[in-house]
Amino acid sequence: MTADWWLPILLGVVEGLTEFLPVSSTGHLILTGAALGFTGEFAKTFEVAIQLGAILAVVAYFRERLLGLARGVPRDEHARSVALAVAVAFLPAAVVGFLAHGAIKTYLFNTTTVAVTLVVGGFAILAIEARRAGGGVSRLEAVDLRAALWVGVAQCLSLIPGVSRAGATIMGGLLAGMDRKTASEFSFFLALPTMFAATVYDAYKSRALLVEENLVWLTLGFVAAFVTALAVIAVFMRFIQRHTFRVFAYYRIVLGVILLAAA
Repeated sequence: MTADWWLPILLGVVEGLTEFLPVSSTGHLILTGAALGFTGEFAKTFEVAIQLGAILAVVAYFRERLLGLARGVPRDEHARSVALAVAVAFLPAAVVGFLAHGAIKTYLFNTTTVAVTLVVGGFAILAIEARRAGGGVSRLEAVDLRAALWVGVAQCLSLIPGVSRAGATIMGGLLAGMDRKTASEFSFFLALPTMFAATVYDAYKSRALLVEENLVWLTLGFVAAFVTALAVIAVFMRFIQRHTFRVFAYYRIVLGVILLAAA
């Protein structure tokens, strides 16, 4: 495997490009892996493990904000409110993911599932953008536990490849009354415990695959995902200040239809 050094780098770039956009990183990794013949148990583990690079990119981009929240939790009510909201939103997908992890990897990690969910998710984004008024919640500190729980329930859908964790949580945030910036920031913050827990759990379950040769691949994919995701986060946060999410919906629908037609 180590001779094909370009493949883990390519997959890391795909992860970094798509993890925090509402287009499904897992879906794109499955499609890319299938096109390049990179499939099997190690491929599934690799696709989850390189998410750590994307997680680190979130920490790097929001480092001052995260450090401020961490320092403020013991004494600041607003910091505790954000931390509690993220914890509440994390729980639903954590429970469902723990219970259904094996079945999801066995039965849903395939191109047909991805194609269908890309299309369905695209139309869902268009419907949500069409019906929503301006979000009343414009800062993280104003996200209450009811809204957080709604986002957490929406995140459960993202366990299905092709749905998109970012897409489900951002759309859930919009439906819960957040504006685009706040919904996106909450999605980023929620990604930290969610993706870290998923990666660690999958790594433990697949620890027999973490041999030295595979660790080289994981390192290359990790670094590529980190660098790419860091750039994408910066661009995305500027993009949502002036644009809706419709362009991502159209992309999802077109890609999904092409995949279904080619099946």
